Amino acid sequence: MFKCLNVKMLKCRGFTLLELLVVTGIILGLGALMLVNYRAGEQRFALQRSGHKLAQDLRQVQEMAMSAREIETVGYPDGGFGIYFDLSNPGQYILFADCNANGKYSTGHSVCAPGIPEIIEEIFLESKVEITDISPSSLPAPGHLVIIFNAPDPDVSINKGAAAQAQITLSLKTGETKIIKVNKAGLISIE
Repeated sequence: MFKCLNVKMLKCRGFTLLELLVVTGIILGLGALMLVNYRAGEQRFALQRSGHKLAQDLRQVQEMAMSAREIETVGYPDGGFGIYFDLSNPGQYILFADCNANGKYSTGHSVCAPGIPEIIEEIFLESKVEITDISPSSLPAPGHLVIIFNAPDPDVSINKGAAAQAQITLSLKTGETKIIKVNKAGLISIE
């Protein structure tokens, strides 16, 4: 494998086995570090995407209320449109129509009219991202948060009007968080 030019001076061309092992070890070590950082970056992007998706869904519910969107045979729901968070299901939230105008999400199989459910859509967060905190939490049922948008005036109700601002915290198991805030004026922000 090695070809020596001059045997007396021991000048050879090529690499020794030790040199090859050292270079291979360095390449493998750098590759492993890159893979670990890639996974961490992938999770951070999942958290960022989930935060922006939540803000987008809040804006969608707000837009449904402001445009007076009608539901099939029911028309505009009396209580407007809302979004519901439950800490016992930290991987999802629900977009709904408040057809009975009670200012809350009616769990179960509540309907606006026969064959027309109150639930508009169930949203599932990306894997490893979950809702870890909501404030204010509903007093009769801790761990719940309901934000309802209603027209014709831009009316925002947070837990039946009991709070001026809502805050939803999305987290990774690594401790990184994204906070989405909604105030009574309907301003939605991401921190």
